[in-house]
Amino acid sequence: MAGCSNNKPSDSASPSESPSASPTASASESPSAPPSSSPSEGPKDGGTMTISTFSDIVSVNPIFINDTASGDIDALVFAKLYDLDRNANLVAEPWSIAAELPNISDDNKTYTIKLKNTAKWSDGQPITADDVIFTFDTVRNPDVGAPGISQYDKIEAINKIDDQTIEIKLKQVYAPFQFSLFASITPAHILKDVPAKDLKTHPFGVDPAKTVTSGPWMFSEWKQGQHITLNKNPNYWGEKKPHIDTIIYKIYADQNTEVQALMKGDVDMTQAVPLTQIEPLKAKEGIEVILEPGPTYEYIQFNFKDENFPDKYSPFKGQKTRQAIAHAVNRQGMVDNVLKGSGGLMNTPFLPGSWADPGDKATNYTYDAEKAKALLAEDGWKPGKDGILEKDGHRFSFELQYNSGNSRREQVAAIIQQNLKDVGIEVNPKGIDFATWIDQNITPGKFPAILLAWSLSNPDPDAESIFSSKYFPPAGQNGGWYVNKEIDELWVKGQLTVDQAARTEIYHEIGAKISVDLPYVFLYQYGLPQAVNTSKIKWAEEDAPESSLAYGYLFHAINWWVESK
Repeated sequence: MAGCSNNKPSDSASPSESPSASPTASASESPSAPPSSSPSEGPKDGGTMTISTFSDIVSVNPIFINDTASGDIDALVFAKLYDLDRNANLVAEPWSIAAELPNISDDNKTYTIKLKNTAKWSDGQPITADDVIFTFDTVRNPDVGAPGISQYDKIEAINKIDDQTIEIKLKQVYAPFQFSLFASITPAHILKDVPAKDLKTHPFGVDPAKTVTSGPWMFSEWKQGQHITLNKNPNYWGEKKPHIDTIIYKIYADQNTEVQALMKGDVDMTQAVPLTQIEPLKAKEGIEVILEPGPTYEYIQFNFKDENFPDKYSPFKGQKTRQAIAHAVNRQGMVDNVLKGSGGLMNTPFLPGSWADPGDKATNYTYDAEKAKALLAEDGWKPGKDGILEKDGHRFSFELQYNSGNSRREQVAAIIQQNLKDVGIEVNPKGIDFATWIDQNITPGKFPAILLAWSLSNPDPDAESIFSSKYFPPAGQNGGWYVNKEIDELWVKGQLTVDQAARTEIYHEIGAKISVDLPYVFLYQYGLPQAVNTSKIKWAEEDAPESSLAYGYLFHAINWWVESK
């Protein structure tokens, strides 16, 4: 995924929101690409591609991106140091800033990176080692509050050898570090004099006129809640140029409205088709629906910080209480009835089939209301006068937040509400505008409980920034304020281990332990139903969308083109 954040909450609905092994498969597996949509005459220059979304952006400043909507734009307007190929391998593409893969020292602690001498910003200034150093130093500065800090705080020093050469020295072996180089770079000449505490509120990333970029397209216009316009970058430096002149993101109220816009021809692509709409879209001439497993999993996250509750008491601190909720929630029913069988149950933060997946070593919570009631009783919860459980004078009632307009989450939240009512827990679902929710609740960790998903932008399974007590907001993504020192140590052990077989055992141990302790109820992995008007939007087979990658729905979009109607 774009930006410097490891993984991102995902806003989308049914089978991307957005935090991993090669996202859905091990790196050795080769996902099959959709067929070519291209006619024999080949690419054409010009035209407009219009994409629908139901979530507005927060900021496209790569340092602070923590949501999929903003990451969508980042992926098109900022060049990355390195990119990922279809199999989630790190590569230096013609559109990457790096000239070649990094040289890694024998002790795995020094990375030497060569940059292209042709790369430049949209204002014509060259992209140099100074920009890379500024970006990484800024993200690893805890005063900045960058969500991706865990990927860069293992750096001991970054040395500038010359304008096109950087040497990064790590404090320790950090096995996932190569994927930390899959990152968008920010312009030092624009931001270097901004105080660290002021970077987040700087207009860079929200005001197109003040946002200097480096990718094939420029951030040209943002009408909040309406549309975002990206125009071809006239100063684009890559040896391959974009064919499409303009990309427009139209923002709709919900996913069903998006589908109607696609059916009417108002947009050319939507990336989050509700499952109930797939068959009508397939029947529409010229529209192709792509539905494959994606690097995304949905979860219920608990907040353990008392101040996030009206009565200043988190009801989720008992492990048996969390296990009871896992038993009370009909996860398989969600897969069968909401996802229509297109998802798979999750028990850990590691995607099924990936090399980090512990399989049967993880605890699986079957749907069992009686078991849930017994566990709640063991943890001290007793029915109150209205049937809702109470403990120490506190009623077991909480708000479950999700993003409005997400049809899947609306259905799942209703199921959770009924399932937990059946065992004596009152749930109050609340839909909130995604951009507002991310900025005001998710990023600062101010919520009682949430229904959300991680889009795994980093192919490595390390999820320290999400689950470690070292990474509470704002410098980290552990927004539930979860603490488990034993698991904290295992994340570090996994980072210090280079041998894949040994790392596998460590992540299997993490999976076993986290599935018992349950900072989340892990629900299911799901895919991203992408629908494209392939009579208009064209690509060669090697550039087709790749469902297994975060933001893979725009894989190699620089090579796509538009056929005039």
